[in-house]
Amino acid sequence: MGRDKFFDFLAEHGLQRKRKSKRAHTTNSYHFYARYPNLVQDVTCTGPNQLWVSDITYVYCQKEQQFMYLFLLTDAYSRKILGYTISANLQASGALHALKIALKNASTPIEGLIHHSDRGIQYCCEAYTSLLKRKKVRISMTQDSNPLDNALAERVNLTIKSEFMEHYKEGYESKKQALTELPRAIAFYNDQRPHRSLNYLSPTQAHTKKGELKKMW
Repeated sequence: MGRDKFFDFLAEHGLQRKRKSKRAHTTNSYHFYARYPNLVQDVTCTGPNQLWVSDITYVYCQKEQQFMYLFLLTDAYSRKILGYTISANLQASGALHALKIALKNASTPIEGLIHHSDRGIQYCCEAYTSLLKRKKVRISMTQDSNPLDNALAERVNLTIKSEFMEHYKEGYESKKQALTELPRAIAFYNDQRPHRSLNYLSPTQAHTKKGELKKMW
């Protein structure tokens, strides 16, 4: 039997080993919770804690052949990651925990703050929106699946994965390594990485400023 015929035989009888996908879907917008309008289309931030953006990304763990999910909440003015959670699942508790950390870490009053996200179930569920309302945070959401509607959050995800995971293109060796390396990457991103869009300040430095930050590009 030749190679091609052999592979046809394996496929016909379900004997081929299927490679596990290293891509994950993080957004489920098919739910019964209320959606909210997009409030940030014409918003320009002049200081921290005026607009927070949130998103979820993922990393692959080779040993367990599973994904770990990273819930991020970022200040739009300073690009500082104010809250994050590393979770083995996509349950809303991960997003809620990141939000609680961000609220705790807010260094200035959050009066008038807008929280922007996609329309995933984690951000639309009752527990999440109720906490935002109790804190008098205005809720804003994308209106479709266009990544440009939440571009800043997408860029932060890309920076963390492209710059701080370049040695782990096939994923982390294990969940244990992910839980060790991701907090280190976020700490470096916040405290040491200069941003051309922030006049070469780090996000932590920019978070103490007010007024327009000069873009160096």
